[in-house]
Amino acid sequence: MRILKTIALLLLISTSINTMAQMAVNADGSAADSSAMLDVKSTNRGLLLPRLTTVQIIGIQNPVNGLMLYNTDSSDFYGYDGVSWIAIWGNNDTLPDWLCGSSLTDARDGKVYETVQIGSQCWMQENLNVGTRINGDTNQTDNAIIEKYCYNNSEDSCDVYGGLYQFDEALDYVYVDATQGICPDGWHVPSDNDWKTMEEYLGMAPGELNNTGWRGTDEGNKLKETGTSHWASDSGATNSSGYTALPGGFYDFSDHTFNKLGAGDETWTSSSSGADPYYRHLLHSNTKIFRNFDNGSYGRSVRCVKD
Repeated sequence: MRILKTIALLLLISTSINTMAQMAVNADGSAADSSAMLDVKSTNRGLLLPRLTTVQIIGIQNPVNGLMLYNTDSSDFYGYDGVSWIAIWGNNDTLPDWLCGSSLTDARDGKVYETVQIGSQCWMQENLNVGTRINGDTNQTDNAIIEKYCYNNSEDSCDVYGGLYQFDEALDYVYVDATQGICPDGWHVPSDNDWKTMEEYLGMAPGELNNTGWRGTDEGNKLKETGTSHWASDSGATNSSGYTALPGGFYDFSDHTFNKLGAGDETWTSSSSGADPYYRHLLHSNTKIFRNFDNGSYGRSVRCVKD
């Protein structure tokens, strides 16, 4: 009896679907054409397709050939031809395969990173977490394996804050400004000038960019994640840039300890002053951005920027 009821229900649903496919959906109440699955007629209304941003369109997984929608960024209809998204009005313009603001998948290990456009630059929205973890009592070496420290030797810390890398390891032993280093293909370890470009965009006075120590006014707050979920205290962080800095601390090579988790974010650049590389530092209790150079044996975070 239960089987018969189920069959009857399925027949009813099937009949309803076929009826709905042929039923009038027109504003004037007219019947659908007998040859059409859907016949929409109106003298005062239109057909509204899904409306998506470019980032949302690019993010559609495995789009079917013939899929159509409206792009709210370009104010144009797009159709998928099996290979690319092609504009219907815009002289067959096609969408890029990837756009800043979309997720980035690192082909080396499958990790996914969010990205953010800050002025003219595209930055990762998270610290890099690539490589094999080694304990803090061992130096990272040029051995064709990317090595990382995780705070307190815990992989869980790397999952949240990213890895900590000695300068040589971060640059993959290639000492060139804006070198790829251990970043994914198409990305690089930001140079000191890359940081200055972002800092000036955030409002730092040009005359302060080359200073060392704490610089600017509230540019640090524009980079830090808001609230105290990760930061020890809140200096008024807004994260208005979308950079979302987290306080992953640093590794001290002199005594093989980890310090400042929750208090500070220390990030390498690919640039050096003499033998010592430049880095940036954000502190939970300070609204500014710290710039200085230091011994490359410290372990600090890496935040990649698009080529």
